[in-house]
Amino acid sequence: MLELLDLRERGGRLEPSKLEIDPALAETVRGILQRVFVEGDEVLLELAQKFDGADLRSTIMVSEAEFAAAEAATPPELRTALDELIERLRDLHGRQLPPEWWDERNGVRFGEIVRPLQSVGCYVPGGRAAYPSSVAMTVVPAVVAGVEEIVLCTPPGADGTVTPAVLYTARRAGASHVAKTGGAQAIGAMAYGTESVPRVDRIVGPGNAYVTEAKRQVAGLVGIDGLAGPSELAIVADASADPAVIALDLIAQAEHDPEARCFFVSMDPALIDRVTASLGVAIASAGRREIVDAAMHHTKTVLVRDLAQAADVVNDLAAEHLQLVLADPETFLKDVRNAGAIFMGPATAVPFGDYGVASNHVLPTAGTARFSSGLRASDYVTVSSVVQMTTDAARHYSPGTTTIAHAEGLVGHARAMDARTQDDPA
Repeated sequence: MLELLDLRERGGRLEPSKLEIDPALAETVRGILQRVFVEGDEVLLELAQKFDGADLRSTIMVSEAEFAAAEAATPPELRTALDELIERLRDLHGRQLPPEWWDERNGVRFGEIVRPLQSVGCYVPGGRAAYPSSVAMTVVPAVVAGVEEIVLCTPPGADGTVTPAVLYTARRAGASHVAKTGGAQAIGAMAYGTESVPRVDRIVGPGNAYVTEAKRQVAGLVGIDGLAGPSELAIVADASADPAVIALDLIAQAEHDPEARCFFVSMDPALIDRVTASLGVAIASAGRREIVDAAMHHTKTVLVRDLAQAADVVNDLAAEHLQLVLADPETFLKDVRNAGAIFMGPATAVPFGDYGVASNHVLPTAGTARFSSGLRASDYVTVSSVVQMTTDAARHYSPGTTTIAHAEGLVGHARAMDARTQDDPA
């Protein structure tokens, strides 16, 4: 039976999930990162043997022969579907780059230039499943942004290989290199560089608790996209919703992760009862049953007075995915402030976004949608201000700017600006 939170009378605020840092895990990750920094490839080989059962002494990096074999081993219909996914993401992310711009005023020419990062690292998890879609989600926006070198790390299988579909997607999406390494050691390899794995400027992509903690510890040395927690879904529905379909949506989210968090929010008690009943039926035939059952322990139904209170719940949760199964989702959308990605209407299942239909699936979790966004092409560029002044412009601005500098006790600042009020060197 799902836990029911009845907020109609008592109100109350729901807390978003939070990333809990396990001190023991943090210390383990710190040790792994230190070893990668000092020992390089040797640690990657050792830990691949220990955690993946893989002997990588021949090569850590995927060879051209392996890429060719992966393409041949990927079924044609899957190749076509992955190619279409990549094209959808190219179109989506091509709309996200900030423009360069210039203006001129009072003798000051100013603007912003946009430059791609030189190198990025993309982490793609393994373990429970292979995720070629995550390859596309992380690599394609980097290619669109113009990044020169794209390194992808993913754990190998026990036979030392990477799933063919993952390698096929990496090559088609535009990855420069693929390294057979996972976990905290992969993050360390991309942050510090090893004999085989190039050092990068930014690391993106989801992973387990060790990967997340490693990203936290190297943040600042390299950029990161964020710290990924368990996957999340909030559904807001009214009497127009089909309870059997809602049940399938909850299961689709639950099968991601035993720690997945799902919330079904409605002002209709009868709909909540019907969804709960439908869920019991649908779970009986669910795949990944052990994972789904575990995630259901974190799934809650939330009964609210009206859509205004539902919007408060949604904004408090700041969920990774928000699904609006409402007769009028457009009106409700106006009150939504915090959500990673929003899926509107009865036909718009969240998994469409997981496979690149108008959304990237690398999204903020653990309440971080309050201040961050999903992965975008703009995350792979830097924007620099550019300023060029004439001597007349310096004379125009210097009285005010030097006054502020003196007020702050920065005499050197004032003198440097005053020096520019002399005759134009040109």
